[in-house]
Amino acid sequence: MKFNIDIKHIIKLVWYFIKVELPQVLSNWRAVPRLMMALYAWMVYDTIKWFTALPDPTNAQAGLVSIVVGAGAGWFAIYTNTSKPKEK
Repeated sequence: MKFNIDIKHIIKLVWYFIKVELPQVLSNWRAVPRLMMALYAWMVYDTIKWFTALPDPTNAQAGLVSIVVGAGAGWFAIYTNTSKPKEK
């Protein structure tokens, strides 16, 4: 069996997927906000783990942890307020 591979057709299909389908999938699944929230959760976990392992934390270190954890309110507000635009 011999297959006739048309490279131009394959490139058009890949370009269509990248231009039309991929943004739609990312928007429907809200992939970017979910990824950002996951990365923030990982950062908070590592920060708290680092802070609790310190033998004698200073006020500056406590302030850093406070700011990192407090930034979660902003991240969560951005995450919950982003949604798909309503179609007319």
